[in-house]
Amino acid sequence: MEFLLTTLVMTVTPGAGVLYTVSAGLSRGPRASVVAAVGCTLGIVPHMLAAITGLAALLHTSALAFQILKYLGVAYLLYMAWKTLRDRSALTADQGDDAPRSSARVIGDAVLLNLLNPKLTLFFFAFLPQFVPDDHPHAVLRLLELSGYFMLLTLVVFAAYGRFAAAMRDHVIARPAVVTWLRRVFAGAFAALGVKLALF
Repeated sequence: MEFLLTTLVMTVTPGAGVLYTVSAGLSRGPRASVVAAVGCTLGIVPHMLAAITGLAALLHTSALAFQILKYLGVAYLLYMAWKTLRDRSALTADQGDDAPRSSARVIGDAVLLNLLNPKLTLFFFAFLPQFVPDDHPHAVLRLLELSGYFMLLTLVVFAAYGRFAAAMRDHVIARPAVVTWLRRVFAGAFAALGVKLALF
């Protein structure tokens, strides 16, 4: 229960994944928001595998490796900020679930967003093992089980954020000033997360 509550708090707290999912819901509707949530969830898998196979320990002990991963994440967040600010068609009324941007591309961006998030690696390395005793007979299976819970909660929470954003879509796209303001807010939020990660 403690693990689930902590995980819920972590997933509910808005971060880059939530921002991306909300942006997808506002710009392309409910289906895109769920696709983005799936992509963010899939982006957790490499971190989970790294923690279980011990690669996270390497990142933890190698300052250079961790710094490289961190600054790749910073660069991608800043790129997302720039792309969001420049995308003049992202929140237009004529762009729905059948917009040219494919589901594969939405998932790809979401996976990359979470893949380059070193905080997830730290979470799986520092937090997850606390719930698996050293003498547990099936430690790997237990880690996989807890990781599964984390991924399920991530999917549910992110999809809920995205569906809510999609429900507000018609109200948003009818107001050009709000669209412009939201685009700037999303771009600023991605940039702020990048700066915060750089200083982390």
